[in-house]
Amino acid sequence: MSAQPLAQALETLKQLLLELKRPDTHEPLLQLSLELTPEPLLPWLASQEQYPRIYWQGREKKEEAAAIGICAERFFDTQVSDHQLAESYQRQRALSSNPDLRYYGGLAFDRQVEPWPEFGRARFVLPRVELRRSGNSLRLLLNLDLSRLDSERQSAIATLAALRPTHPQAEPKINLLGRSDIPGYSRWQELVQQVTHPAFNQETPKVVLSRQTRLQLSENLNPWSLLARWQRSCPNSFQFGFQFSPERAFISCSPERLYRRHQSELFTEALAGTTLRGQDPEQDALLARQLLDDCKNSRENQLVRQHIVENLGPLCNYVGAEESPTIFKLPHIQHLHRAIRAELKAGINDFQLLQALHPTPAVGGLPRERALQFIRQQEGYNRGWYAGACGYFNKLESEFSVAIRSALVEPARITLFAGAGIVAGSDPAAEWQELENKLATVMSVLRPE
Repeated sequence: MSAQPLAQALETLKQLLLELKRPDTHEPLLQLSLELTPEPLLPWLASQEQYPRIYWQGREKKEEAAAIGICAERFFDTQVSDHQLAESYQRQRALSSNPDLRYYGGLAFDRQVEPWPEFGRARFVLPRVELRRSGNSLRLLLNLDLSRLDSERQSAIATLAALRPTHPQAEPKINLLGRSDIPGYSRWQELVQQVTHPAFNQETPKVVLSRQTRLQLSENLNPWSLLARWQRSCPNSFQFGFQFSPERAFISCSPERLYRRHQSELFTEALAGTTLRGQDPEQDALLARQLLDDCKNSRENQLVRQHIVENLGPLCNYVGAEESPTIFKLPHIQHLHRAIRAELKAGINDFQLLQALHPTPAVGGLPRERALQFIRQQEGYNRGWYAGACGYFNKLESEFSVAIRSALVEPARITLFAGAGIVAGSDPAAEWQELENKLATVMSVLRPE
């Protein structure tokens, strides 16, 4: 069947549903697929009124998805052990051999603390309806649970009927009424001094301290319109968002890949060490050279690289990492970056990779448990999915980003997050300024024009 406009494809799907008989298969999940003519995905998602709403675009822009509703999910709102997560992951993967079935979702930064409402400690959703672009090809996907075909048919038809056509999104009108930071600057100074104290630093050489910046707004903000605007300012980032209810949406334009897996081939990276962009090409190049030569930042990046390689070792036949860092440039800042490639052993699954890699030393610290304990007790707020792992998995491939450069959008309020790696020699004032630098792009998006 040739590609159809979205409105026509939706009518075709409804007819297919009405005529659908249970296929001769033991697999409980079925996916219907139709080719679409080009359709802007983020404006389509912003036009919808059903939940959850999910968006994902990879850093290389080869893949993009917008999704609505739930066919199946795994949601952990209370304490969940690694064993429970692993079992749940394996059950979901065993439900179908179809490599096109994708579960989108994320893990909280710290699954031992109280989670954000609706997001939980971990939540992964097989959407009811998905628009997925791969390269220049766009498809409309509908997922069904065949174990309850009659009720699924009615639920799917109702979801399709409630979909709204894409309408132009007005630029968000943002009027900032107030700002509060947790921790504040004086507390930040205390925390940096604690981490850099020789007695503490000897046992815990790195802690990534973070700050939430809460902005009060004059009116509610459409998170998807904001993400579209932010997206234009961060073209070389992962861009994603999850909205499980009208009350909260988590959106991110993150530069950092946790990992990408294609069958047994794995790609990850060490992204740590930061400086500003220059006002002109000459200054930009000078700042990059200074970053490459800076001992504090080089040590921070090397610690991340070393940790990733050591943790992947037992899961892989081969792990290779760049010996020297390169520069990864963003609109307002630039980072030290090392690419890491690995070949997985037979039978290694995505949950084992998430266990091994998350939270990375770039968002937690070293040693991991000692750093997490300090953050848990001293930072002063609940990170939720900030610095968590967000992405998707299926039979053949998966991709996860570290959810930095992110925001929690609530009624008349938006909370921004930024972190800085604290090691021996870190200066509280310089690290505080690094937090401001990391918020510069989203603050420019929020600034009234």
